[in-house]
Amino acid sequence: MKKKIAILGSTGSIGKSLLDIIYPKEFEIIFLVAQKNYKLLFKQASKFNVKNLIITDHKSYIDAIKINNNKKIKIYNNFSDIKNIVKTKLDYVMSSISGIDGLIPTYDIIKFTKKIAIANKEAIICAWPLIIKELIKYKVEFVPVDSEHFSIWTEIKNVNKKNIKKIYLTASGGPLLGINQKTINKIDISKILKHPTWKMGKKISVDSATMMNKCFEVMEAKNIFDIDYNKIDILIHPNSYIHAIIVYKNGISKLILHETTMKIPIFNTIYSNNEIYRGKNDLNLNKLNNLKLFNIMKHNYPITKCLNFLQNKHSLFETVLVSINDILVSKFLEKKINFNKISSTFMKIIKRKEYQSYKKIYPKTILDIINLNFKIKSDLSKLLN
Repeated sequence: MKKKIAILGSTGSIGKSLLDIIYPKEFEIIFLVAQKNYKLLFKQASKFNVKNLIITDHKSYIDAIKINNNKKIKIYNNFSDIKNIVKTKLDYVMSSISGIDGLIPTYDIIKFTKKIAIANKEAIICAWPLIIKELIKYKVEFVPVDSEHFSIWTEIKNVNKKNIKKIYLTASGGPLLGINQKTINKIDISKILKHPTWKMGKKISVDSATMMNKCFEVMEAKNIFDIDYNKIDILIHPNSYIHAIIVYKNGISKLILHETTMKIPIFNTIYSNNEIYRGKNDLNLNKLNNLKLFNIMKHNYPITKCLNFLQNKHSLFETVLVSINDILVSKFLEKKINFNKISSTFMKIIKRKEYQSYKKIYPKTILDIINLNFKIKSDLSKLLN
C-alpha cells in the first residue's frame, strides 16, 4: 500500500530533494504547498499525480487558477483548507517552508500526520515547547532534517543523555573562510552568496557567512535533544563530511559522517532502516584523510558571541534573535548596510534592555511568536532606514 504524504515547501531545495528520491509507485502525495512558484508546482503535481495544491501567495494563487487546465487539480490559497483535503491521517509530512512563514503550517499540520520531518528552523528555535506538546498530544513521531541534527538523532536516540559529555556541530566556515576581515566589506555580494559546499538560498547563505546559521543550529540542538548549551559546541570543518561528533563520558567519541548532500538525511526520514539509499554511498577516503577540524575563531565570526546571551530555559528571546537577524540580512541583501554591519548591529541590538526582557517571557501560543516577530521587524525597519 502506498504511503500517504504531504510536502510543505515542495518547490524549495528540501522539497525538491525529497521528490528526487521518491517514486510515484511508492507514495501517494495528498497535497503540495508552495508560496509563489506555481509553475514548478504544476510540474510536480503532474509527475506525481497530485490532486491538491496550496499556494500561499494570493497573486500567485490567482495566476495559477487562471492557467490551470487540469480540472482534477484543486488549488487552495489558505493553509487552513487542509482539513478539507486530509480525510485520514497522513503517514508522513515534510515541513520545509522557510522562515517564520513556516511556523503556523508546521504547527497546524501535526494533528494530521503520524510522522513529521521538520526542516523549518523557526519552528524548532522559537516554538519548540509548543511543537513538542502537539507531538505528544497527537502521538506524532518527529525526525529532524538538518544534516547535523539528523546525525545526532541517529546516534543518541537510544542513549542516556547523562552519558554525553559534549556534542559538536560542524560548520564549513562559509564562503568567507580565511578571508581577511578588514577586506570583507569590499567583497562582491555574489561571493558571499556562493556557498563552497552546499547549494543554498540567499538568506541562509548570508547566515552561513556570518555563522548565524550555526548559532541557530546550536539552539535547535539544545531544544531537540534537551541538552544544556554548555554541552554543545561548534567546530569548523571546511569539506562538510563530518556532520556531528558525540563525546561520551566513558572515553569513546563517535563521528557521524556522510557525503555533502541533504538527500541522505531526507532519505532516512521517509524510508525505514532496511531501505537502501540509491545515491553515492561509499566511504570517501580522500575526505576522511583530510578532515581539517579546528575550533571556531570568534573574532572572525563575532555574531557567535550571541550564544553567550542564551539561557537553557526557553523564552521569547529566541524569537527576538531570529527577528533581528532576519531584518538585518534583508537590509544587507537590499544593499542598505554592509556585511560587517550585520554582526555588529545584531550584537548591539540584542543587548538592549527592552529585548533582554523577553528572556523572562514564555511563549504561550504561536501567535505570541508571530506578533513579536512582526513588532520587532516593524520597529527595526524604521530604526534602520
